[in-house]
Order: sequence, then structure tokens, then C-alpha cells
Amino acid sequence: MSAAPAAFTFGMEEEFFLIDLRTRNAVPRVSKGFVAACRSRLGDAVTFELQQTQVEVVSPVFTDPAEALREMARVRSCVAEVANGMGLGIIAAGSHPLARWHRHRHTEKPRYDRLIDTFQMIGRRDVLCGLHIHVAVPDGDRVKVMNRLMPWLPLFLALSTSSPFWSLRRTGLLSYRQAVYDEWPRTGIPDFFDDQADYDAFIARLVRAGAIKDGSELWWAIRPSPRFPTLELRIADSCTRLQDAVALATLFRCLVSAYVRQPHRDEQRSNATRRLIDENRWRAQRYGLATEFIIEGDDRTQNVTRRLDAALDLVAADARTLDPDGMLETLRSLLARGTSAHEQLARYERSREAGANHIEALRCVVDWLAETTAPGQQTVS
Repeated sequence: MSAAPAAFTFGMEEEFFLIDLRTRNAVPRVSKGFVAACRSRLGDAVTFELQQTQVEVVSPVFTDPAEALREMARVRSCVAEVANGMGLGIIAAGSHPLARWHRHRHTEKPRYDRLIDTFQMIGRRDVLCGLHIHVAVPDGDRVKVMNRLMPWLPLFLALSTSSPFWSLRRTGLLSYRQAVYDEWPRTGIPDFFDDQADYDAFIARLVRAGAIKDGSELWWAIRPSPRFPTLELRIADSCTRLQDAVALATLFRCLVSAYVRQPHRDEQRSNATRRLIDENRWRAQRYGLATEFIIEGDDRTQNVTRRLDAALDLVAADARTLDPDGMLETLRSLLARGTSAHEQLARYERSREAGANHIEALRCVVDWLAETTAPGQQTVS
């Protein structure tokens, strides 16, 4: 049975850094007029995140990847135009190469005030941007689908890495965002819950203990959305190239469809399953596209190309309906050219070889991030 596009709707939440077009630095404070100006053009889809230097855009509900690509390109362009008019720009990356976390200010909202008060330096260091993807689960238990999907999470990280720099340093990791995010509680790979009722009981227990206000404070790499009837993928770094983001959303959508269509596929797991997923997550954040994934039940590892091939084979029947224009082929192109992290590192190295000092080379990286995030943005020399 093929998947119905109207059943497996999807949406995206993209986070961007706001930058000063002259210095290329992430701006520590932003006027409330910026969001107001964005909302005058895009409605309530634009908002500040935890830090004032972060802005989030929330997509409408999509049924078609090509539609998502067009609309999110328009949204990026609108936000960039508003920012450019204020001497600012936007970049999509998991971390900002020039940002110093201690210079930034959190957004003054009661929820964010409470988070900073509770988590202190951990909250202040959260100068990070991610990509969140929502896919509707029309039939079945969302938690049971989530359990079976979890071994694929490290692949999404490997394909999205965009945070090789942190606080003006080359980290040696392709996704340093994951390392910083691990400082928070209730992040990373979730535990396996029996079903939605078991998951809801866990949330209720934490609420009664005063640990959380609600399920939105479970910040795992994947979760049932507390607001929508969706599964929410949260592991991906913010994707500099929009087409990469839409291709990842398409793959996640097709995987959800495949597991709903095959309700007993990949139900088996052992005491080691979650730990192996987490080990693969570490490998993906460290090595990106050079990751060798550990496959449970197989002594051989699987490289990213073969892991992606396995995912595309699994969703082939679903993609025929959900991806009529072949958006998933972008992921094969990505394997050949590299992720944003690879391009950032290459730009840095080329700049240094051409005689730029360390800071100048990092600024060249930011220039590429700005132009690629929203073509037409121009930094000031």
C-alpha cells in the first residue's frame, strides 16, 4: 500500500544566527522591532529563541517537498531582507564560528528567564542552532513508531553537520553542537518507552516532582511533539543549504511512513540497542560523513553511503508517492560534496593558505554561510 501525501504531512522549524554584516559576529542584542518587522511580512512564524542572536522560523504544514523548498526559500529571503535593512544578516549553522557565548544575552521572556535561572551557565552556553522536522503519524502509536526509528538518528546527524567551530576554535568535531547540547538534562537519545501511555506517565511523574513544566522540556533527539500529532526529529544541525534541509525532512517523512506501513518492522531490541545508537551518535558528531556505524547483530560496520542506501531501500515504496520530484537524490549529492561543516573547514583552510590570519579566515567562513543561507546577502568589507 502506498503512502498518502495528505496523511503524512510535515513541517520544519529552522533556527538562524543573526550577524552583524560588517564584523560578521553574532549580535548579542537585537531590537524587538526586528521580529515585529518579520511578522508584518510572515505572520507569527518568526520568533526569537533562547538567545537574542537566534531567530526561529516555523513553516506551514506541507504535503509536497517541492512546495516546502519554494516556501522556505521565500521565508529565508524575507527574514534576510528585514535583517539586511538593519545592517544584519542570517546564517544557518549549528554554531557560529566567531561567537563567544559569554557575550550573549538571553531573550527576555518568562519561560527563558526560568530556564536560565534553572540551568545557569548551561543555558547561557546554548548559542546553537538546529533543524527540527515534524511528520504527522496518522495511524498507530507515535512512541512505538519512534522506538523503531531511533537507530536511524545518527545518520541524520552525519548528513547535517554544520558546527565544526566553537568560540573561535576549530573543535575537531563536525557537530560540536551535540557536545554542547549534551550539557543539558533530558537530551540525546531517549529511552525506549512501551507506548504513548508509558511515555505520558513518565512526563506526569516529572511534572509532579517539579522537574519539568510539561513535555516540551524533554529535549531529546526525537520525541512525540507536545503540541502537534507528529514525531519531531531534533538531532540535525541547522542546514546551511536549504535543499539539504528539505531532503532530510523528506527522508524522515518517508521513514515514518515506512514504519507505519510495516508496524512490526524492527521491533526487536536488546539491552545494548540504545547504547549502540548513542555510540553511533558520537561517531557522527565526531566524523560526519566518514562515520563507520555499528550495526547491531553484525560484526561489520557500515559507512554512511551504505547506511543511506539502506534507508533509501527501506523507503523506496513510500518515496514513489511522497517524493515525486526526487528530492531524496539531494542526499546522494551531499555525500559527494560534503555537508556545511566540510565546506566551512575547506573555506577556512583555503583562506589560511591564501595568507589570511585566523580571524580573517573565520570571517570568510561566515561570508560563505551568509551567501548560502540566503543568496544575495552581502557582508561589508
